Amino acid sequence: MKDVSSTIADGLVDRYEVFALRVRALADELTQEQFWTKPYPYGNSFGHLVLHLTGNLSYYVGTRIANTGYVREREREFTQSRATPKDEVLGALDAAVDVVVKALRSETERSWQEDYSAEGLDGACDRFDAYLRCATHFHLHIGQMTYLVKALRGES
Repeated sequence: MKDVSSTIADGLVDRYEVFALRVRALADELTQEQFWTKPYPYGNSFGHLVLHLTGNLSYYVGTRIANTGYVREREREFTQSRATPKDEVLGALDAAVDVVVKALRSETERSWQEDYSAEGLDGACDRFDAYLRCATHFHLHIGQMTYLVKALRGES
């Protein structure tokens, strides 16, 4: 029988990995140009949302839990004008998810409850809360990405 710590880690690992696969599946439907197209005057392109998720995970888990040293440039996540190849952008997201998975696998019953703080994640009280908030944030943006793909296919 697994302990609670392993159960929590396994459940979160599964979600993060499924979310990364979902982003890749959605991106596969897009050309390089569509990946960076904003179909509406408001909002973001699919590519910018991937940059944003990568920055989010790399900072809130990578820097604040796994001590990777990542320095976030949040504004660039939404304003980068260079149309980086989508495979490169998706590869960076995969690398960020790998950091999250590795960090989750290293959590212990005691470490889940360690104090957590980070600029922009106000009110997060412990590591579990940080992982959970990042997972729900990831899921939220997958919904936006799904909507963008439909819009770019002319289905909106």
